[in-house]
Amino acid sequence: MTKTTENIHTKITVVVDNISSDTIRGEWGLCLYIEYGDKKILADAGSSDLFLTNMKALGLNIEDVDYATLSHAHYDHANGMPYFFEKNSRAKFFVRDTTEANAYRRIYFYNKYIGIPKTVLSDYPDRFEKVFGDYQITDGVWLIPHKTEGLDKIGKSEKMYRKTSRGWVPDDFSHEQSLVLDTAKGLLIINSCSHGGVVNIINEVRSTFPDKEVYGIIGGFHLFRKTEDQVHKTGAHIRETGIEYVCTGHCTGGSAYKILKEELGDRLEQLHVGLTIEI
Repeated sequence: MTKTTENIHTKITVVVDNISSDTIRGEWGLCLYIEYGDKKILADAGSSDLFLTNMKALGLNIEDVDYATLSHAHYDHANGMPYFFEKNSRAKFFVRDTTEANAYRRIYFYNKYIGIPKTVLSDYPDRFEKVFGDYQITDGVWLIPHKTEGLDKIGKSEKMYRKTSRGWVPDDFSHEQSLVLDTAKGLLIINSCSHGGVVNIINEVRSTFPDKEVYGIIGGFHLFRKTEDQVHKTGAHIRETGIEYVCTGHCTGGSAYKILKEELGDRLEQLHVGLTIEI
């Protein structure tokens, strides 16, 4: 990252989240519109075409998007992609090189498909940019993969699997990535579901950029099925990282958010449709 990016104005608008505003509807999913200097970035596209309706209501133009990123290969972040391609003819959609239509959740003896639209990769082959390793989109903007070992244990405990040539394997979330912005206050992490663990993600980014301070993290933390004790521990571990700002919603869940508030206090903010974050 260059020194000049440290003073770039950053504005993030929540286009889709579970929590609606007074006038704009939400859904189970996430979509963020990021203004980073003169660049416009779309992070995820929600569960449907709702993000297009909401962008219009928020005064945002889909045609202005320069780059789009997918946090991970699940439907509630990817189902809007075909609608994005219909309305924006130029921006690449950046996904991990391991991204495929192969994500499932095991419910008793049934494997329910929870992945990306099954033909989207082949329907729009020229619109995707599959990336691997630490990838720089533009000055001050990076995509960072998981670097923590043994994440398949989380996949197994969450009953999330991938269908592969080797059969069913616990998801190791190699298709998940963090969008990292170099802001005036330090590094800002965006990871929509944090399946690999929110504290793991903070530590991954910190180790990737040892000369930078991690200011904050935005996204879901996948705590809506966790026990109160597990959520308290997660909140305490987040607090121990020393980051200043945490904004969460979507798959964190309302009950978990209240517990995180006890642990994190004023450094915690609730995601909701229409929220703007400026740095």
